[in-house]
Formats: sequence, C-alpha cells, structure tokens
Amino acid sequence: MSILLSVDGMSGDHGPSVTVDAAAISLDKYSDLEIQLVGQEEAMLPFYRSSKYRGSSRLELKSATEVVLMDEKPAAALRNKRDSSMRVALDLVKSGECDACVSAGNTGALMAIARFVLHMLPGLDRPAICSEMPSNKTPTYVLDLGANVDCDAEKLLQFAIMGSVLAATLGGRENPTIGLLNVGEEDIKGNEFVKKAALMLSASDLNYIGFAEGNDIFTGMFDVIVCDGFVGNIALKASEGAARMLSTLAKEEFQRSWVTKLGALCAMPTLKSLRRRADPGAYNGASMLGLQKTVVKSHGGADAASFSHAIEVALQEADKDVPKMIATVLENSSIGKDAEEAQ
Repeated sequence: MSILLSVDGMSGDHGPSVTVDAAAISLDKYSDLEIQLVGQEEAMLPFYRSSKYRGSSRLELKSATEVVLMDEKPAAALRNKRDSSMRVALDLVKSGECDACVSAGNTGALMAIARFVLHMLPGLDRPAICSEMPSNKTPTYVLDLGANVDCDAEKLLQFAIMGSVLAATLGGRENPTIGLLNVGEEDIKGNEFVKKAALMLSASDLNYIGFAEGNDIFTGMFDVIVCDGFVGNIALKASEGAARMLSTLAKEEFQRSWVTKLGALCAMPTLKSLRRRADPGAYNGASMLGLQKTVVKSHGGADAASFSHAIEVALQEADKDVPKMIATVLENSSIGKDAEEAQ
C-alpha cells in the first residue's frame, strides 16, 4: 500500500532547490512512497524538470500561489494566506488525498494553520514538537521543542503520553522510560509546575522513572524526556551548536601541521562514523504530536539529505498511524483518571 505525502515545496531557507531533490532521494529509497510537491509552479518547475522523477506519477506538482514567510506572524499567515503552499499542503491531508504533511516553514505559522485545519485529538490542549536527539545508546525522544513556551503540569503529562506512544511505535521501545527535565534529580528541586507534573506522572501508568538533568538527554538513560517548549528549544539549539563547534575545532586542530594531518588521515573512518552518529541533520524531522493527522517539521536550513530524513519520519508515522495510536491510548488508559486524582 502506497503512502502519499504532501510536501511544502516553498518552505525553508532554500525552497524548491532543496525540497525537489529531497523528494527524489526519498522516492529512491522507498518504493511505496508518493509525493505531492506544493508550491508556486514557476519557482518549482526548473528544479522539477531536472529531476529524474519528472513526469512520474510518484512525484506530482500541486499549485499554490502564496508563500508563508519565515518571519511572518502566525495569525496573519492563517488569516491572509489561504492559498499558501503550507495551507494547501495541510488541506491535502485534511481532505484525505494525502496521508501526512512535511514542511520546513515558519514553525509558529505551521502550528497555527495545522491546528486550524487538522484539529487536535480529543482530550489534548496543544500540539507538542518531538524529535530524536543522539545519545550514548539509542536516540532520546525529547518534547516539547518549542511549540509551547509556558506549560502547566497537565500539558507536561499530555506530552509524556504522546512521547511514550511515539517511542514505542516508531522507536520500538517496549514500555518506554519517561523522564521529566529538571534542574536536579532531587524531589525538592524544580518549579511548581514540574513538581506537580512529577506527582501526576508517578500516579499514571506510564513508565515514569524520575527527574532528568540536561546531560541525561545524551546518556540514553531515558527513552523520552519531557519539558516545556522554552527549555526544550534551548536544549535543542545548544546541542546543535555544540556539535557544530566540536566539528569546527576538530578540523582546525587536524590542520595545524603535517603530523596532525597525517593523524586525521588515519582517523578518517572513525571521524566519519562519529559525524554520522552526531550530525543534527541525521535527526531532522520533528513530529507535531497531538493533531488528528501527521505533520512533520523540518529544520529551515536543512539540505536535501536532511530534508529527506524529515520525509522519512512522516512516512513512518503515516504508515503506523501515530495519531490513531495516541488517541487509542488516551481513550483506553487510566492516565486521565489517575492524573486527576493526583491533583
């Protein structure tokens, strides 16, 4: 059975020069994948015509006359740009023509338009952005990564539920371990929302094992780490910046002399393997959990290889129908009742 994705072809810092190539990379890799590339035809056609999939039913263009700018206010994008590539791509999912949407566009606008077009799952207040981050063991699922700056305890519990479902469904983690990001492991630490969320998580039937500190994101001790979007986005950007800094410093050190250059040559296989494991692009593709359909957000500056990874995430989520899995857990579990009793 084929999976049909809508891709916001005008999105990101590079637009069609990246999205068209990324679509081709993904189509090469997955024979059951089809893509509707949405955007302004005059901008996309030059890249589409040079693609090996031009004229193929597996890669088709869908016209949209407008583009949501990266610095545009979400409310303005929702109200004034009903024929934007982002809106049309989401409308294709709403109508059932496509199974999921991928965009590298304005995060706030994507969140606002997706909530309006696709609606939230019953019992959930706000979507959360979730992505894998590298660790010493298997990658750690972290959420929220920027959708919700201010979160009460109930939202943190909802994030934990959604993250647990994603880790189990996509990550193959049996009974995923949950951690709540905090400034320390002791019960007395943290603000009131975090302390209250810890009580609610302890009372739930999730596999909550306690507070996680910032370094625990990378130890692999937790399958899922939950936090508000303010903290999560800072943690994400800090880790990406640290990875780029270490890469730059390593290159500088290996270029210092002929001896270090020779050492770099000898270490090249190990360095390449390390780069693959820690490259932020290899983890590109953040899930907007809580919506009734699958939406995946790519990093705005992603290259074709990184954007294709976001397409892969959307393909996997659509194939597993992650929103339905989340809805089933919410409906059948005792999480809600136990959480209410803990308040």
